[in-house]
Amino acid sequence: MKISRRAFVGGALAVGLGSRAHAQGFAGLGETADGFAPVVPGKNFVFPLDHGPHPEFRIEWWYVTANLVDAAGTAHGAQWTLFRQATRAGAQLEGWANQQVWMGHAAVTRADTHRYAETFARGGVGQAGVETTRFIAWIDAWEMRALDGFNAERVAPLKLSATGADFSYELRLDAERALVLQGERGYSKKSDRGQASYYYSQPFFKAAGRIVIDDRPVDVTGQAWMDREWSSQPLASDQTGWDWFSLHLPNDEKLMLYRLRQKDGHSNLFGNWITPDGRSREIASSDNSITPTVFTEIGGRKVPTSWRVELPARGLDIETTPLNPKSWMGTSFSYWEGPISFGGSHNGIGYLELTGY
Repeated sequence: MKISRRAFVGGALAVGLGSRAHAQGFAGLGETADGFAPVVPGKNFVFPLDHGPHPEFRIEWWYVTANLVDAAGTAHGAQWTLFRQATRAGAQLEGWANQQVWMGHAAVTRADTHRYAETFARGGVGQAGVETTRFIAWIDAWEMRALDGFNAERVAPLKLSATGADFSYELRLDAERALVLQGERGYSKKSDRGQASYYYSQPFFKAAGRIVIDDRPVDVTGQAWMDREWSSQPLASDQTGWDWFSLHLPNDEKLMLYRLRQKDGHSNLFGNWITPDGRSREIASSDNSITPTVFTEIGGRKVPTSWRVELPARGLDIETTPLNPKSWMGTSFSYWEGPISFGGSHNGIGYLELTGY
């Protein structure tokens, strides 16, 4: 899950929720959503329509993370995120009166550096948006755009680009398999009190392109993962944040796993195991666990940057290690996000997102 992954904060900030947002779950995501559409089981997903915006819901995001290497074998990470948040429910208004606020996050990571950028835009005036006829998601000059031969069921091929003050990247994303519905056929439960989202992923992207850091370009290749999620209230008011993993396992298996933390110290663990043919199975056993093993101090906070992940029924027992433990996103509502590697019963790479610390 991701509103960062999965944190939509810009909209909350823009409408002046301030300290009230902090009191209602991370980034205000536990705020009650009167007047917005509910998330209920049994949705029939339709593509390319569902690649586009859902303004009847309060929040949604288009989220890509990529694990990349250059010709010398140096590991890199890239993140591209577009968030939409409605400031109020109701019919969509025209021009500057439109109630949609858009926010973009982009980042690149190496073992020795982490660079990020944040940008905001208003809906209704062409500064940001998503179109499905010829798929494009954009905010200012940042783009996720369909290329020739685009297949809506695969969400590919795509061109992905973003630019910050001291970095930029342009990647091509290809996929030979269809996207995957997360949760129970796309209904992703967040609590036992009814909070949920609609959630699907494309975890099978192959990526190739170029990253530029401090005016030094390097060609990269690797794997990428796209998340699409929308909801009106994805958190309960007492849920403080989440720890989210997207893992590329051997033999092209994939694992999405996240823990939602509560103020009373309890947490709920959710996820899906994805087989190479794209079949998705919910992770349901109470024997599953994720446990922090190493904490990193960043800006006066202690953030759990290494983890042990155990899924006994799947024979999975791994330890994760961050590429750069200082992968802090100092955006409007700050969070940690960066590439990881892991070993143990399985070896591989992935991404980790930590919010609410």
